[in-house]
Amino acid sequence: MASAELQKVLQLMAERPIGGGATDIAGMRAGMEDGSFPATDAATVTPVDANGVPGEWVTVADSDPNRRLLYVHGGGYVLGSPVTHRRLCEDIAAAAGCSVLNLNYRLAPEHPFPAAVDDAIEGLKYVQSNGPDGEGAAAAVFVAGDSAGGGLTLATLLAARERGVEQPNAAIGISAWTDLAITGESIQTRAEADPLITDASMINNMAAAYLGGTDATDPLASPLYADYAGLPPLLLQVGDAEVLLSDTTRVTEKARAAGVDVVEEVWDEMFHVWHAFAPMLPEGQQAIDRIGEFIKQHA
Repeated sequence: MASAELQKVLQLMAERPIGGGATDIAGMRAGMEDGSFPATDAATVTPVDANGVPGEWVTVADSDPNRRLLYVHGGGYVLGSPVTHRRLCEDIAAAAGCSVLNLNYRLAPEHPFPAAVDDAIEGLKYVQSNGPDGEGAAAAVFVAGDSAGGGLTLATLLAARERGVEQPNAAIGISAWTDLAITGESIQTRAEADPLITDASMINNMAAAYLGGTDATDPLASPLYADYAGLPPLLLQVGDAEVLLSDTTRVTEKARAAGVDVVEEVWDEMFHVWHAFAPMLPEGQQAIDRIGEFIKQHA
């Protein structure tokens, strides 16, 4: 049974839709930043150039500089920034005792596919050989992301395999968007339950902006269609009340069939990327704590 705080969060989400209710991309980007939770005074945020891609190290007092996580934010490949996900990165750093590189990868439509994948690969290579204290090999490396960033997390692993880049120890997908062809049954079956993605045209428009004419079933754009052989362990978390539920359940099936160690968690009554509301939603913090446990297990 969900916590009593859930209804308060759902009411807040109804009052503050994605992008603050704006309809143009510039307005939605600004609205998303205004609606995010700020980092606390416990976090240290340090801007960095990650092999030509801007980003920031987010650390807390217990962050191990050699246990490093590359975080790629959500926002449908057209929204989001390190600012919108700084608090979530802080919370993961605290739960996992790691240092988080919060990557500012290029967004569509200005920079369509595969710009985000190319930037994420550079970010992965950077954390493998650089930490918040400077140059030096990592003791353990992880990749994580939410929504589009969850799909980008998987695409990063696939691109690393193609390009001969060392795989991370493990990876985490939060409410991952893995199918830009948008064929999952939960698009219909969870349409009434999802309090965040209430307009199917929104994700169709985001997909078109990112793809820029690329086939929606290209595995690096839609990891659902990939071969998962040789990928590292995965933790995939998704809410039962979100239209992208099938994007996680189908990837889980494919990855397991390919021999990948997958931990799939479907959280009852939870909505898209409920982790972002951890400051006021117990289930958000609980899910982040699970991420911390998974990272420590594979460090």
